[in-house]
Amino acid sequence: MTHALIHAASDTLRLIPFLFLTYLLLEWIEHKAAKKTADLASRAGRLGPLAGGLLGAVPQCGFSASASNLYAGGVISVGTLIAIFISTSDEMLPIMISEKIAPLRILLILGIKVLCGVLVGFAVDFLLRFEKKTDRKEKIAMICEDENCRCHDGIFRSSLIHTLQIAFFIFLFSFLIGLAIHWIGGEEQLSAFASQAGIFASFVSALIGLIPNCASSVVITELFLDGVISSGAMIAGLIANSGVGLLVLFRVNKDLRANLSILVTVFASGALVGVLFDLIGIVL
Repeated sequence: MTHALIHAASDTLRLIPFLFLTYLLLEWIEHKAAKKTADLASRAGRLGPLAGGLLGAVPQCGFSASASNLYAGGVISVGTLIAIFISTSDEMLPIMISEKIAPLRILLILGIKVLCGVLVGFAVDFLLRFEKKTDRKEKIAMICEDENCRCHDGIFRSSLIHTLQIAFFIFLFSFLIGLAIHWIGGEEQLSAFASQAGIFASFVSALIGLIPNCASSVVITELFLDGVISSGAMIAGLIANSGVGLLVLFRVNKDLRANLSILVTVFASGALVGVLFDLIGIVL
């Protein structure tokens, strides 16, 4: 229990700066941004999945959480959010660097994740291009109303209230997830589960990747480096892994159907790419 508590606190503290800056941006958009700026952002948003896929690959632990808030606030599209979720590397990158994996090999894996994120993101935005959009300022106002953040007191105060509320939520669920992983036998049990999946390895790995805890990306990366799972299973799990992004999404976005669709899309993308890799025989 102590380990889970410390781990949850550590993960949450690392996210706070990202969350605060994100809410500060949302508050600024609601209170200060001119219509011209909003229109410009809207036009540029068509290339959102490309930017999201590239930015998601940068090793920054809070980016997927920030992206969930930006999507809930109507600042980025669902395709951009999915591109970020898919390309996010979480613990994979530092582990591979520490294991002295060849830089070109690491870049290849990151490149595959970015490419998948960009392609799926653009595909989702294309399929939803005729869907009725909710006004950006209206969506941000809905977040403020749900969180009771007292936005009229100034953007810094309301941003801080938003941040503390979401940080507490992340801490609580990270702690519970940590306890659950400990209860089932720790990362070793997750490793055993993944390594014994056989032909369903990509689906199991993608399922593990959905766990909003760094343990999932650690287990998947270590199993791959130890030769226990295939390249397909590894890429499936890492594509499906988005850190705490999904956790924050379900907290800040009230459209449960949209949230579940995003979760299924991320999972299916990982599993299908993994199966394709194994069928073709791609080795990374």
